[in-house]
Amino acid sequence: MNGRDCWGIFRERAHSPGREFDDAEILRLTGKHLEARGFQVSLRTPDEVARAGDDHPPNIFLMCERLEIIEQLRQWEELGVRHVNRPSAILHTYRDRMLALFERHGVAFPASRLTATAAPEIVQAGPVWVKRADVHNTQDGDVVFATTPSETARALARMAERGIGQAVLQEHVPGDLIKFYGIGDPALTPGQAPWFRWFYHKDQTLAGHRFDRDALASMTQRAAAAIGLEVYGGDAIATGTGALYVIDLNAWPSFALYRDEASERIASYLAVRFTGAGA
Repeated sequence: MNGRDCWGIFRERAHSPGREFDDAEILRLTGKHLEARGFQVSLRTPDEVARAGDDHPPNIFLMCERLEIIEQLRQWEELGVRHVNRPSAILHTYRDRMLALFERHGVAFPASRLTATAAPEIVQAGPVWVKRADVHNTQDGDVVFATTPSETARALARMAERGIGQAVLQEHVPGDLIKFYGIGDPALTPGQAPWFRWFYHKDQTLAGHRFDRDALASMTQRAAAAIGLEVYGGDAIATGTGALYVIDLNAWPSFALYRDEASERIASYLAVRFTGAGA
């Protein structure tokens, strides 16, 4: 393989509930834009990667999340393979790791704490979101809104029954729910400005709280940097006081509303990353 060979790895279907087409399409379009820039692109499923043995390219862009595949990619990274996103960054999106990183880097985040799902100690003054502490939403019951301690206890018990050992109890912060997307890490590609878009989630009654758009971009980019993500998306809350909070951060979302624009921008970013700009 030469230095312009790369693989794109699809997300597992179990990690794309209701987004299977959108997730696959953003990866395909990114690959096409990379090919137009002179790269040789092969798109692989996680299972195909698992069977690859020692056969790997010098560059990988990925949406997969399965632990054994991430560990395999981490070993390849030690051999010099460039990844976007890096395997460590994907693992850092697990909420049990993300909480500590956000606190360390001063990212505004609703009050949250880890708890065991079996026999938890529940101290709850108001509504909370009960979220599994590892991977993001894969099915009903992974994220539950609980208004009372008894509802919280039931949500945790159902997670325990499914073999999920830990959950995050996250304070409910009232406000307007925002979805955001980002591409780029200025520390790795100096001179290339990050790409950022946001919009309001549908199916909510908007209060129209005023907030600083530049502050939103800065906060989400700081959150991504804290975890090490280069292609990312997530959720934020704009409150009545103008305060902003990151609620969740994910590696490489579907970019559904901005797919054409985002896939071209991701490919442009990858072309720089894969030709040696940045470690």
